[in-house]
Amino acid sequence: MSTSSAAKPVRQAAKGQQTKAAIVDAALNLAAQVGLEGLSIGAVAELTQMSKSGVFAHFGSREELQISVVREYHQRFEQEVFFPALTQPRGLPRLRAMFANWMKRTTTEIDSGCIYISGASEFDDRPGPVRDALVESVSIWQAAVLRAVRQSQEEGHLQAAADARQIAFEVHGLILALHYEARFLRVDGSVDRANTGFDNILARSATPDAPPAAPAAPARKLRTVR
Repeated sequence: MSTSSAAKPVRQAAKGQQTKAAIVDAALNLAAQVGLEGLSIGAVAELTQMSKSGVFAHFGSREELQISVVREYHQRFEQEVFFPALTQPRGLPRLRAMFANWMKRTTTEIDSGCIYISGASEFDDRPGPVRDALVESVSIWQAAVLRAVRQSQEEGHLQAAADARQIAFEVHGLILALHYEARFLRVDGSVDRANTGFDNILARSATPDAPPAAPAAPARKLRTVR
């Protein structure tokens, strides 16, 4: 077999992966607007200017397309929110970085929508592989937040007696409230209130050894309710 003949299947496989990645990217952008339930092989085919059979060949079903979108969203979330925070020291600096990155992503999703939040509304009472993929992704992130809270306790930044799960719960609640206030109600000042809420949560359990927070970046200006 010639070298060119041997390389051909490799090139074809690489092209196939690129095409699949492009389909997932288009589907993710569409799902941010219409939700996971709004995805269909036909809609994505039209968006990517492919045939329905071409899109179907890469996923096999609408459900597999939805799961691929959830996994891609989770991967991007980790790249933007979680991994950059790991460059900060263990304890409150890392926890603060995680929340700051989370807030930065959330403020951009106020216009586009969040797959985790819209997906929870669509699949909260619908068992199946798509719901399982969503639950797995959200659970991984919640575990990371809880771990950061406990590390803050281990570093002596938060009181050892503080309820770590309660802190993580309240922090997550801030993001959910922000989406509701900012995306649905369009209430001005929601980002500032979420940041203030985070500071208040930490202040209740902070120790004298807690490192001070870095100056906050200016909050994104949202449209005011009329």
